[in-house]
Amino acid sequence: MILVTGATGLNGKAIVREFARQKHEVRALVRDQDRAVAAGLGGLAGVELVGGDMRRAQTLGPALDGIDRVLMISTAAEDMTETQCRFIDACRQAGIAHVVKFSGAESNIGYDATKFRFTRMHEEVERYLEAAGMAWTHLRPSQFMQVYLRDAPTIAAEGAFYLALGDTELSPVDVEDIAKVAFRLLRDGGHESESLDMTGPEALTMSDVAARISQAIGKPVRYIDVSPQERRRALMASGISPAFADALDEQLAERLRRPKSRVHLATHEMFGVRATPFVEFAQRHTAMLRGGA
Repeated sequence: MILVTGATGLNGKAIVREFARQKHEVRALVRDQDRAVAAGLGGLAGVELVGGDMRRAQTLGPALDGIDRVLMISTAAEDMTETQCRFIDACRQAGIAHVVKFSGAESNIGYDATKFRFTRMHEEVERYLEAAGMAWTHLRPSQFMQVYLRDAPTIAAEGAFYLALGDTELSPVDVEDIAKVAFRLLRDGGHESESLDMTGPEALTMSDVAARISQAIGKPVRYIDVSPQERRRALMASGISPAFADALDEQLAERLRRPKSRVHLATHEMFGVRATPFVEFAQRHTAMLRGGA
């Protein structure tokens, strides 16, 4: 039996849905059953929703009972290291055989993970898991293609999106590709003591991204480069916390220092998953990018 945590988040939800599509049983850990149902996880064939909080071991008994492999995902928050390390302790105490950590690795060549607090946290948790005495695997995707859907309102209204990346390249990966890899890894096991990096199939500047969105939706889209200060003001106006804005400032600064991006498809190939090109991702979300539902 397999457990997926963080099941209502972007990646957790995609992975649970992949299990349902493949007609394979999975247990999904959720803090709020009503939220999980609202997120579309209620009634999926083979999906068992179980309540529990990764921070509180006493709530995890039903979720961990009878489980062989776990995919550990939690929110990118200030307490991520503590949350995941506590959960690793609970897995060890429950006799879990294999923990797959959903981690992260920036695609920019020479990127210093210690300069961005969330990649730094991921590496701290990875080390903790490696020392915990269970089989482990780290699944380490780069930036997600889905982050560009946040810009759908201005793409639809103005034919433009605004970021502060200049000519920096990124190699975003489709969350659906990650879900396919995660499903096959969890279903079949193996790959113990391996770190599996993932990127998308192209290193793209933001002008390249704009061109591919234009191609997909059939109307011109421009990338407008703004200053890091303008970007921060926009993020704060959208309601994110100052601490999270600080983290994104760290990430941006290191990306700007390391403007070239690698493409790493070995994990896709290892699991027989075709890497989705960005234009195909954009075509799949044409309605949203044009301003529809």
